[in-house]
Amino acid sequence: MKNKLVAFSLLFLFFLPALVSSECTCDEDIDDRNRTEALKYKLVAVASILIAGAIGVSIPILGKIIPAFRPENNVFFLIKAFAAGVILATGFVHILPDAFESLSSPCLPEKPWGDFPFAGLIAMISAIGTMMMDLLATSFYKKSNLTKQKPVNSDEEKEVHVHTHSTHGHAHGSVMLSSSEGTDELDLSRRRVISQVLELGILVHSVIIGVSLGASESPKTIKPLVAALTFHQLFEGMGLGGCIAEAKFKIKKAALMAIFFSLTTPIGIAIGFGISTVYSETSPTALMIEGIFNSAAAGILIYMALVDLLAADFMSTRMQDSPKLLMGANICLLFGAGCMSLLAKWA
Repeated sequence: MKNKLVAFSLLFLFFLPALVSSECTCDEDIDDRNRTEALKYKLVAVASILIAGAIGVSIPILGKIIPAFRPENNVFFLIKAFAAGVILATGFVHILPDAFESLSSPCLPEKPWGDFPFAGLIAMISAIGTMMMDLLATSFYKKSNLTKQKPVNSDEEKEVHVHTHSTHGHAHGSVMLSSSEGTDELDLSRRRVISQVLELGILVHSVIIGVSLGASESPKTIKPLVAALTFHQLFEGMGLGGCIAEAKFKIKKAALMAIFFSLTTPIGIAIGFGISTVYSETSPTALMIEGIFNSAAAGILIYMALVDLLAADFMSTRMQDSPKLLMGANICLLFGAGCMSLLAKWA
């Protein structure tokens, strides 16, 4: 799964410049262009977004060092609720409206783009596809886990004979292995699928916003985006980091996923800067590519936020049995969604 994610992202990064460099059919506002001043803001954006993304994705992963951030603690639940609100608002308030705007642009042919809400259709298909992928992966891990286990008795326990040797003779004992171990393994495998699919949705969106910022030569456009996207990456990183922490990847794998997330938007900015002389954000090809990928990313993030992040935690016995934790999680959820929605004013 991880190799496919990396391969897809690399192919997307490679082919995007060629896809968006087509001819322009709508006039662009060139009055506020200043390539030199815009470059200064782009360099600031690369540094700030890189640092913010690294900090955000690392906070939940630091649970191995800071006990308060460990998944079994209530603080982690609150952080995850806040991050889920951020991801939900990213899908609904940031990405999906951008997709509708791109695919309903007057720069696109009236037929078929003006006759049908393709952005909503693609987002729906993406959400359904994510559910199917989630279901198939979970089913695969479940069957794989069952084949590793021997048949058990009616109490769903199996007895393993243990031989011990000592200076006084030979002894036989038994150890009872509960089937709950298999359930825990299945749950862990599913959380790993969730973290990887979530990162895929975030990476697609991050590349697009990075390219858009990097290709812009308007300081007035870039200036507010720097601060907005910095907080954007910080909050999204917290959401992804929480999923990575729960998946309990090995340190090397968790670090690779965190680094890949942190670098994606800066790489997108670099690509956008490199193609800024041929890139046109109003060209039909650019609008179609951005609209389609934004729609797909929105569907992935909305599904993941509602089903795999919010429903899984808020319907859990632990949350239902603790009114204080439930209240705190709801407040953090609304605060996260509100903060991310507010950023839509600038980005």
